[in-house]
Amino acid sequence: MSAPRRLVVLDVDSTLTRDEGIDLLAGLVSPDIAAEVEAITGAAMRGELDFEESLRRRVSALRGVSLDAVAAATRQVTLTDGAHELVATLHAQGHLVGAVSGGFHQMIDPLAEELGLDFHRANTLEVDDGVLTGSLVGDIVDAHAKASTLVHWATSHSIDMANTVAVGDGGNDVEMLRQAGVGIAFMAKPVAKAAANVSIDVPDLREVLVVVERGL
Repeated sequence: MSAPRRLVVLDVDSTLTRDEGIDLLAGLVSPDIAAEVEAITGAAMRGELDFEESLRRRVSALRGVSLDAVAAATRQVTLTDGAHELVATLHAQGHLVGAVSGGFHQMIDPLAEELGLDFHRANTLEVDDGVLTGSLVGDIVDAHAKASTLVHWATSHSIDMANTVAVGDGGNDVEMLRQAGVGIAFMAKPVAKAAANVSIDVPDLREVLVVVERGL
């Protein structure tokens, strides 16, 4: 009997990539804003702050940043070691791969295209006349949205939840890690490790393949 088709869904910032995209953006504004945003990001990742409130506070600090600056920050993003091999190998085995992020489509869309992801979802920065307004468009991708997105993608492709894998590192990933058949905490904060079935403490996404290939 052939192995069942699986769905692997990854968080983006500090999981699929080595960076926090919003911190890179803030660094283009000023050192003071960068320090403020980084502190809020860290507290949110540790589960100390409500994600939506922390996100809106950070995005507000980016008001006036140009889309050119967003593109420049996106070019600074570094994919985590093994990202290309993880996606290519899963695809070769007939599995599906998605990414869901509390970050921003404007930064994640190019990465999703580069990797050939089957799906991706993120927040959308509001733009007016080529600059960020400091607001967001549409529903917020928070912890609950990440978990529901995992379920939606699995259901839409007739994949049993037992055959889903979620990979994440922070407080915003906890619901998704618990919802998945296997939750993998990747270079994770304690709050994510506590919610996961497996922890990977080596910064190489090829380690996720080891978990998937040995069976769920």
